[in-house]
Amino acid sequence: MSAPVPPVFDIAARRPHRADARRNFDALLVAARDAFAQNGAQASLEDIARQANVGIGTLYRNFPTREDLLEAVYVGEIEELCVAARELADEPAGEAFVAWLDRFATYVARKLALQQAINKDSETFRACKHAMHGAARPLFERAQASGELRADVSLDDTLRMVSGIVASVYADDAQRKRVLGVVLDGLRASAV
Repeated sequence: MSAPVPPVFDIAARRPHRADARRNFDALLVAARDAFAQNGAQASLEDIARQANVGIGTLYRNFPTREDLLEAVYVGEIEELCVAARELADEPAGEAFVAWLDRFATYVARKLALQQAINKDSETFRACKHAMHGAARPLFERAQASGELRADVSLDDTLRMVSGIVASVYADDAQRKRVLGVVLDGLRASAV
């Protein structure tokens, strides 16, 4: 197993020290994640501030540009995936990877709203991708070594396939989960 992957971008380092300011910062990130998922990258910053119960000045003090807020939301999502991988490390191999992959699928669904706003050539994007792959790789390799996942697929193959499938439009969440289940069945070693 490889060493734990450190956070890509320490959002905690940007969080204010005062308790009330920290609450505002965190509320802005939660409100922004929801707003971007629902309305895309062009969601109203005023609505985000209102949803977080803060003034627009507080939003701009913490995130001077829309891109700063988008990046913080994106990086926060990646850090959550990395933490999830560490938390699942002691679970049974196949179950751990499937649980992480389900979280990844949820992340992809939320990321679709930010897709156009994310600069895929940026150092932050590359660092996030590297961190996410680094965190998931031990789970993937353990599942392969235990014989629960096919040996002829790579982590990158799997993440690309799940990303493409999750990006489709579904009638409801149940259909998305059903389709993802079919994919997981195809990844199982017994499917070969």
